[in-house]
Amino acid sequence: MSPSKSKTHGKTRGKKKAATPKKASAKSKGKAPARHAVPAARKPAKAHAEAKHPAPPKPAPGKVGPGATPAAVSTAVTAKPALAKPAKAPKRSGRKGAMMMRRGPDGELLAPGELLLPAGPKGAEETQYLFRGCVAAEHPFVEDGINEVIAKRGLEAERPELTKLMELMRLRFEKGSIEVMLPPRGPVKRNFPGVVERAKQRRREIGAFLRGLDLGRTETSHMDSHGEASLQSLMEWAARLENLAEADEPDQADYNQFHRGLDQLEGTTEALILDVELTLRRLRDRTRAH
Repeated sequence: MSPSKSKTHGKTRGKKKAATPKKASAKSKGKAPARHAVPAARKPAKAHAEAKHPAPPKPAPGKVGPGATPAAVSTAVTAKPALAKPAKAPKRSGRKGAMMMRRGPDGELLAPGELLLPAGPKGAEETQYLFRGCVAAEHPFVEDGINEVIAKRGLEAERPELTKLMELMRLRFEKGSIEVMLPPRGPVKRNFPGVVERAKQRRREIGAFLRGLDLGRTETSHMDSHGEASLQSLMEWAARLENLAEADEPDQADYNQFHRGLDQLEGTTEALILDVELTLRRLRDRTRAH
């Protein structure tokens, strides 16, 4: 063997073959490199940290938590509070439950017809409105109307005076000119209790007139459209007055303006009562003509 060949052969034997990379197994395909994987041991540590420092509870609608931003305060003020579902009450007789709801200003139980005028008329103004309704009703309720007032007040000695007042209201409705009859008002209190007192009084006067119509079994379907609309508006005004009487006192208010509004309201409701009276007079004239 020649020296050149042996030298070359020695070089070849001294060299090592480069390692070929092994083919990735099917199981390892699609997996991210190990250095990017999130250690599984970190998850329990995070859960432990959350348990140690729980997140503060979210404030309920209408409430503001500590450190709230102005936007959160605004949202809480305007948010509607969630209404809690009331617990189911035990079943009761429907008649008994309805009667439990009919109570007057002093907590006394009221009969179904007394919802319009709880405890009956209390003064001359309310009595006058009651008698106006009694004589204008589709079926006049004259003598029985007097008996009802005496039964409520328990004073038989008032019968002559009540009979005289009823007769005046009857003549006014049947033969006279039906005009506005607003009762005279004394000096008013320029404060919130004065407004409430006046609203309650007007509400009871309207209720007295409606009670008289109810005693005389007045059917609104027999009235013309104008009178029926006036009666409906009158009842709506009575409901507004009742809401005003039960309202909370405002922080600041111009009570002179309140009383000016009540002056206008009294004029409006009196005109509606007059419309109902005129409608019922036309209805009675038509009935008598037939």
